[in-house]
Amino acid sequence: MLEKLFRPASVAVIGASREKNKVGNQVFNNILRFGYKGRCYPVNPKAQEIEGVKCFPSVQDIPDSVDLAIVAVPSVVVPGVVLECGQKGVENVIILTAGFRESGIEGAHLENRILEISGTYDMRVVGPNCLGIINTSSNLNATFARSMPIEGSIGFISQSGALCTAILDWSKEEKVGFSEFVSLGNKADLDEIDFLKAMAADPKTKVIAIYLESINNGVEFMKTAQAASKRKPIIILKSGTTGAGARAASSHTGALAGSERVYNAAFHQSGLIRALSIEDLFDYAVCFALVPLAKGRRAAILTNAGGPGIMATDACERAGIQLAAFERKTIDFLQRMLPKAGNFYNPVDVLGDAAANDYEVAANALLSDRNVDSLVVILTPQAMTEIEKTAEAIARVSSEFKKPVLACFMGKASISAGIEILKKNKIPHYFFPEKAVAALKAMLSYKELREKEKVPAEPVKRDKEKAARILAEARVGGQTIIGIAAKQVVECYGIRIDRSGEAPDLSGALDLASKIGYPVALKISSPSILHKTDFGGVKLGINNEEELRDAYEEIYRNTLKFVSAKKDWNVSVEEMVGGLQEVIVGVNRDPQFGPTVMFGLGGIFVEVLEDVAFRIAPFSRAEALAMVKEIHAYPLLRGVRGKKSVDIDSIVDTIMGVSQLALDFPEIMEAEVNPLKVFEEGSVAVDARILLGE
Repeated sequence: MLEKLFRPASVAVIGASREKNKVGNQVFNNILRFGYKGRCYPVNPKAQEIEGVKCFPSVQDIPDSVDLAIVAVPSVVVPGVVLECGQKGVENVIILTAGFRESGIEGAHLENRILEISGTYDMRVVGPNCLGIINTSSNLNATFARSMPIEGSIGFISQSGALCTAILDWSKEEKVGFSEFVSLGNKADLDEIDFLKAMAADPKTKVIAIYLESINNGVEFMKTAQAASKRKPIIILKSGTTGAGARAASSHTGALAGSERVYNAAFHQSGLIRALSIEDLFDYAVCFALVPLAKGRRAAILTNAGGPGIMATDACERAGIQLAAFERKTIDFLQRMLPKAGNFYNPVDVLGDAAANDYEVAANALLSDRNVDSLVVILTPQAMTEIEKTAEAIARVSSEFKKPVLACFMGKASISAGIEILKKNKIPHYFFPEKAVAALKAMLSYKELREKEKVPAEPVKRDKEKAARILAEARVGGQTIIGIAAKQVVECYGIRIDRSGEAPDLSGALDLASKIGYPVALKISSPSILHKTDFGGVKLGINNEEELRDAYEEIYRNTLKFVSAKKDWNVSVEEMVGGLQEVIVGVNRDPQFGPTVMFGLGGIFVEVLEDVAFRIAPFSRAEALAMVKEIHAYPLLRGVRGKKSVDIDSIVDTIMGVSQLALDFPEIMEAEVNPLKVFEEGSVAVDARILLGE
């Protein structure tokens, strides 16, 4: 896939220029000076030759076939140029030019015209408004960047061209190698999904790093990423996911389902490793590219300084990485071979005056230990420290074992030569212990995600036809469905509901209470009032008719402050349901990823506590159970201090039911069961709400 884009036999640069400060000159120059071996044709009707290469007035005048055209002409001219490329039979076009959708309506029209033309001729388009692409194995630098990265095994996809240029400059100094390097630009045609597929299939790419500002098709992205992440690690940095960018929503679920949480759920379910900074993105990528995956979470720490060793230990504990318990023979060996004042347990401290040989002996012993899955080597530069020799020793030992070795040489000026030796020997280096441990955690997380069995979502027993009828009838009254109708819908999906009913007045409420049996709860039922408690619209534990009359009058007075017309509201009378715990299960339809299901502790404080977990539907019961275990309050559900455990299976049933409801009815924008009262056995939905789209 995209073979001729990354490894073209011939390239035409349309808009190649003789002026050094022009994009067309820079990209043509890059193709020549970085050793591209294929045929390269400059296209410019005003020039006879550029950089000593014969120039053609049009791509159609080139006598040979063209696999790739790189376009660097003014935006208004681009559609005509793309048309000529199509007529020529060009398969791939990179449009570097800006001034399209990102610039306004006229630019959007130009971009749409390009898509029409490329679709007619079955051409694939990168950009517009991009830096271009690089493939190091074919020596193709089809960008206007200053430099060419060294060949390596990191594939990089970026929606920011400016970030690409900065990363290329950084990689030159850090000696970080890339296999393929892609600037997406406006993603008019080829996007992150296309390049994920291509890099997943590329044997020279060992790890994929991605920077994205938007995702065009969340569902397809997840599907592609799930398949690709089984083959190689994918690390993603997604910007623009803070609360300021989250869309407003009326339900608890919608309010809490900010884009940050949705993306976290999507990436987790897709097997991706989330980076929260550019530094993390490449810290992790370099680690994946250079060392083998650890077989387990047991790490050893080797240091010549106590403080950094403790820092690394703390970082490991926070990351869920175990400090390896050494075999007895390892401890005995270290005691014989190292200074008596050292520490022979984990972390191993060879003391400040340690020679390179001390590091080599200790590292060899630790990596030989069957209880050690990985090694973090820390060095601080004392006056007697053999920095370069220690780096060489670590490199020798590392090459003998198929276990990850990460180095942390702390400092700057005096350790630079040692760091160069580490880089030359493909040992990932980090300036601080926490960074090394974070990279190790990323590797372990990926290993566990990859090994996690993908279980298909099990079908939920439901009465879809009945639910459809209730929704259709309720919709006559508006887009928001609350009270009895909403509970009847979720009941169709195997969720038990309480005994309840709605009444238009006090007389009706008294009749219902008599049938249900005291004690009861009385609640306002109005599409205009969503959070009833906030408006004094809920009265609990009503034990008799007199209390019901008083409660009704109080709710009536409170309601008139917010709803002027009596016809706009009813009251619901509900049985008082006990239960050991209240939880919430909801769904919010995300515009990119679709139904996003939430679980957390229920009641009126859910938005305050924000102790919730999210998943993108569909998912398995195992994933639903993982949601329940993910919240901080999970021990409360399991029972603490003599309290009994609630029925976790019943919660999972409800999560699966709400998930299926949203999948069955795309018109449902939001749905919520809150609270769900959970008992030792079973659960009851006390309240529900559904919001339909227009």
